[in-house]
Amino acid sequence: MSNRVEAISKHLESSCCKSATGPGYRSPIDAMKAPKEKLLYIPCIYRNTPISQPDYLATIDMDESSPTFCQVIDRLDLPNMNDEIHHTGWNSCSSCFHDPSKKRRLFILPGLVSSRLYAVDVDTDPKKPRIEKVVEPTEIFHRTGLANPHTVHCIPGGQIMISTIGDPSGNGKGGFLILDSETFELIGNWEAPGHNTPFGYDFWYQPRHNVMISTEWGHPKKLLKEFNPDDAAAGHYGHCLHVWDWEKHELIQDIDLGPNGMIPLEIRFLHDPSATEGFVGCALSSTVFRFFKTKKGDWDAEQVIAIPPKKVEGWALPDMPGLITDIILSMDDRFLYFSNWLHGDIRQYDVTDTKNPKLVGQIFLGGSICTDGGVKVTKDTELKSQPAPAFIGGKKIQGGPQMLQLSLDGKRLYVTSSLYSGWDKQFYPDMMNSGSHLLQIDVNTETGGLSLNRNVFVDFGNEPKGPVLAHEIRYPGGDCTSDIWI
Repeated sequence: MSNRVEAISKHLESSCCKSATGPGYRSPIDAMKAPKEKLLYIPCIYRNTPISQPDYLATIDMDESSPTFCQVIDRLDLPNMNDEIHHTGWNSCSSCFHDPSKKRRLFILPGLVSSRLYAVDVDTDPKKPRIEKVVEPTEIFHRTGLANPHTVHCIPGGQIMISTIGDPSGNGKGGFLILDSETFELIGNWEAPGHNTPFGYDFWYQPRHNVMISTEWGHPKKLLKEFNPDDAAAGHYGHCLHVWDWEKHELIQDIDLGPNGMIPLEIRFLHDPSATEGFVGCALSSTVFRFFKTKKGDWDAEQVIAIPPKKVEGWALPDMPGLITDIILSMDDRFLYFSNWLHGDIRQYDVTDTKNPKLVGQIFLGGSICTDGGVKVTKDTELKSQPAPAFIGGKKIQGGPQMLQLSLDGKRLYVTSSLYSGWDKQFYPDMMNSGSHLLQIDVNTETGGLSLNRNVFVDFGNEPKGPVLAHEIRYPGGDCTSDIWI
């Protein structure tokens, strides 16, 4: 065992209290010992597809002993059009483990485009989720001045916190909504008056260090259109991390990642609640930065991974970035995973030494540079040849690997292919007619390594109302990106 793993092992071990109380798990090591996930919840998007239907929440049976294994067993149709359900979360998680009055019973679905919030009851019957309450966008606009909700986290004190990326007029504005975790009543803004950021996106908090760090995407007005590189050059997309005083709700520091940190999206502190570091993936720059607390007490960031662009012909630009769109850390903080949505690969890094990640696994699952496509790679500093297209169940995998979710024990990595319907349509138009998919990657947790499990495949091109775009993956007991320990 490495020195760092030995150093953090104390936070992973069970405490002296043996009985479970509130939702979630006592520690990350307890989470890793949890039973295998038997249900998956995935929002499915029809916006920007040829089919005019509302989004829905798909429930997938992952019980290998079940006759409906690997099938969609329920579809909760939403009552409104064009919500674009994007990222999701829970009313309670492991941050409330000490509180026996709390229960992980509501699954929160924010409409990124509509600014509407749905609270879905997954406790009464986990296999048949049902809408319990809806918060309409007009209420959010009027009471908070915010719009376009994104990341959902349970926070201590019986509340739900949701980041936003815009204002009601479609301009960039980073802020946070607060709702009651039981009644789903909108309480108001989390951020102190005057402490909004130019853009918003994801966030993660560490109360032991009185800190929260948030990231930024871009102007909602621009996101409603196709991606234009000129918009990034003109300052319509973000490149900063924002550091917040957790107790005062005030912005205390901006970390400019510069041209190598364009569009920082998913941010992950280490699961160790005492950790003063983590990672953030920067989509357009195709880089991963390590952020950390300095000896002076402020925060900084350094680039630790860079995916080189490929020189290409037959594509929108002469240089194709990898486009890192999701990152995830294993519960023991040993492995970091991320997806290159355009290049088409998923990578696994050993981050035992957080300053020097080591690539230990890689798998190609579609993407824009497959040999059967119209793109010719003319210069590649990593690959000797273009990857072949990937097939499963007799069907070609469309799009590229995008959203990731890791099993609590770290042995199964789930992946879907839809990023955001507007960008899906632009970069992978064939996926709009064929639908996206769910795959499972088997993970070697000893030495590293990724392999496609050909027994697990959900084809969202065969849905009853037509092909659909499947996005984020969650399961009822909590997962590697929803639970925060305090």
